[in-house]
Amino acid sequence: MVEAAQVVRHRRLTQAEVDGVCVRHDRLWSSRMGGARAVFTWKDLTGLDLAGRNLCDADFTGAILAECDMRGARLDNANLFGADLQNVNLSEASLRRADLRGACLRGAILTGADLFEADLREGTIAAADAERGLRILEHTERTAAIAQGAILAGANLERSRLSGVIALKADFTDAVLKDAKLIRANLKQANMTGANLAGADLSGADLSGADLRDAVLMGAKTFSWNVQDANMAGVLADEPAGKDASELPFDQMLRAHALWCETGGRSGQPSIFDGADLRALQSIRGLNLTALSAKGAVFYGLDMEGVQLQGARLEGADLRCCNLRRADLRGARLAGARLSGSDLRDAQLGPLVLGPNRPLPCDLTRAALKNADLARADVRQALLVGADLSRANFTGAILKGVDVTGAIRDGVRGLDVL
Repeated sequence: MVEAAQVVRHRRLTQAEVDGVCVRHDRLWSSRMGGARAVFTWKDLTGLDLAGRNLCDADFTGAILAECDMRGARLDNANLFGADLQNVNLSEASLRRADLRGACLRGAILTGADLFEADLREGTIAAADAERGLRILEHTERTAAIAQGAILAGANLERSRLSGVIALKADFTDAVLKDAKLIRANLKQANMTGANLAGADLSGADLSGADLRDAVLMGAKTFSWNVQDANMAGVLADEPAGKDASELPFDQMLRAHALWCETGGRSGQPSIFDGADLRALQSIRGLNLTALSAKGAVFYGLDMEGVQLQGARLEGADLRCCNLRRADLRGARLAGARLSGSDLRDAQLGPLVLGPNRPLPCDLTRAALKNADLARADVRQALLVGADLSRANFTGAILKGVDVTGAIRDGVRGLDVL
């Protein structure tokens, strides 16, 4: 595990010992008698069960946590400096602002984990040595923070620090890496499909052979990065992804369409936005855009709260990270649309009634709703056939008659239908 084993030895803990430490840590957090902070410095916890435990602010410096079950554990502000986390299961765990400098995450599972502002930079540990005064201790074959082969699909790594990290072949599918520091990171052959890297610093990063399909790179710093042989298909960068707002007066056209809807066609005129890049508008909050045609259009990041899009043609549209709270999407055609990370709380995604016994369901066939928030949304009779609902939140949603045949439901919450 470390060099100079005669200086530092890892004491093996039993499950009963760890349970006792966790109980005292809980007492500390709840301000009860007999509480004490959990300290596992230089302890060996290989293969033990820490699932769901509250270990915020705990100290795991140099600890061995290989093969541990830590699903759903709370590790906010925990010190995991130089810890061995190989093959650990940290899916859905909270590691906000955790110190993971120099940690080894080779093969670790962090699917859906929250690593907001976590520090995963390289780091070394020095220990007392009788002959040299201080001696650097390292995990076997490790010189920097390692996440080789780690699974971070859907993880929140916003504003995390990963400069110098070694993450060869790591899985960052749909991970949120907004404003993350990835300077000189080794991400060779990493899977970053659909990852949100908006504002990230990728200066000097090695992404050769990486899969960046449909990744978001708006505002990212890419000075001296290496993307040789990388798959960049569908990448959303600062350049227009379709007809740009500078080419046509999209703002005026949208408002003319809204006026046409509000006056029953007496004023304004309908407009078509198929394939348009509408990101420059920033906000279309509250507009009446009933029956809008915007197939394949890019709405990424727009403020669309309360917008009326009943019966809209939005097949294949990019609506990722949009604010669609309380939006009216009854009867909208969203087949193949991308809504990952969007806020759809209290939205209306039920049927649009065209007449007696003529309900037009909202069509979300094969749509991507990964990490989308649909809390309290009306999803009655919606067609979610083959949709990707991974880690989406349906808590409190109205689900009567919803069709989820063939839908991907990994980590989904609140979708209590067969």
